[in-house]
Amino acid sequence: MESVVEEVMFLADIGNTHCHIFDGERVEHLLHEDALKKYGDRAFSYISVNSALENQIISRTQWKNISEEMRLEGAYVTMGVDRRALCLSHSDGIFVDAGSAITVDMMEGGKYLGGFIYPGLKAMLNAYATISPALKTEFNRSITLSKIPATTKDGISYGIIAPIKALIESHSKGKQLYFTGGDGKFLAHFFDNAIYDETLVFRGMQKVIKG
Repeated sequence: MESVVEEVMFLADIGNTHCHIFDGERVEHLLHEDALKKYGDRAFSYISVNSALENQIISRTQWKNISEEMRLEGAYVTMGVDRRALCLSHSDGIFVDAGSAITVDMMEGGKYLGGFIYPGLKAMLNAYATISPALKTEFNRSITLSKIPATTKDGISYGIIAPIKALIESHSKGKQLYFTGGDGKFLAHFFDNAIYDETLVFRGMQKVIKG
């Protein structure tokens, strides 16, 4: 009997500057133009927060926009489609997407409870430099929260991470923490009950597609 090979479902999450492509196993991060050139002839399902790119996608690709299908009970009207897809990946938990902004969203029993938004780590670090040239520094990714910092670099790094950790933990109440995004893996290591998974948005999309 001839075996049936399941066709790979290519998915894309289109942001303001990058296309994040998922082939079922790994995630590839490409600039918009590079993604269109490389994958324009493939059949994709995608979500997008970049309306300015829509005409190019329609004219140059076979991609299908499924953003309107990302329906999340309890979500507010202007909630980003990428955040909706992220929350759809699991019915319960707290979801942290740490990119240019840090979004924190809560789910319970398949319903969206609410969330909050921080500037991203890079944006917060740059904000210090606007206060004084003396506060322009790099982020210390080896920072520990177990002791008070004794340098400007560590003080700023601590001042950014500690409040984020405290606020997320104040809302966690034993819920599973899920992290994704460019700084997600770094932030996740500050929490005991944390899972980092860069495919979460795509898992939510897959759930919707498969019904």
